[in-house]
Amino acid sequence: MLNQVVLVGRLTDDLQVTTVENGKKVTSLILAVQRTFKNSDGIYETDFIRCTLWNAVASNASEYCKKGDVVGIKGRLQVNTYEDKDGNKKTSTEVIAEKVTFLSNKKDDEK
Repeated sequence: MLNQVVLVGRLTDDLQVTTVENGKKVTSLILAVQRTFKNSDGIYETDFIRCTLWNAVASNASEYCKKGDVVGIKGRLQVNTYEDKDGNKKTSTEVIAEKVTFLSNKKDDEK
């Protein structure tokens, strides 16, 4: 069995690392990933994908990556199940990043 995801997109915001139980560091980001095909109006749509980064991956990404940068993320999909405030069962899907590769920043793209 294999659960592997590779994404390339732009960061929609700067990263903020927080420390949680047992001193683990975590940050989450939204990666804007443009689709490879045009819709019926001739426009490339964009998917906004939530990714979670832990420990050294979180620290390094927050130090070197900023809003607008293009990054590559390699990781795995994780599906979480929870109950909302009304007791309804819900699921959410996120990418747990195992590696983040800095590809370019906004200033490089504007040259």
